[in-house]
Amino acid sequence: MGIILWIIFGIIVGAIARWIVPGEGPGGILGDLIVGIIGAVIGGWLWSLFGHTGVTGFNIGSFITAIVGAVVLLWIIRAVSGRRTVA
Repeated sequence: MGIILWIIFGIIVGAIARWIVPGEGPGGILGDLIVGIIGAVIGGWLWSLFGHTGVTGFNIGSFITAIVGAVVLLWIIRAVSGRRTVA
């Protein structure tokens, strides 16, 4: 898949992951969309480690794989960053 399609796919997945995982990420909406792009790549890579086809294009299997990767990554980032107070 071309890089432009990866970015578009990641933005769509990032928007859906932002809707699934409650709260505000450390980077706001732009950060969540970037996490969607990275999560789609990580989700495809992890899925391929289990012997399955990773993210291969605009199809339902790739879509679900990318969403799971983005949701997990977004959840981890929000759990690690949390809300910090200034003393």
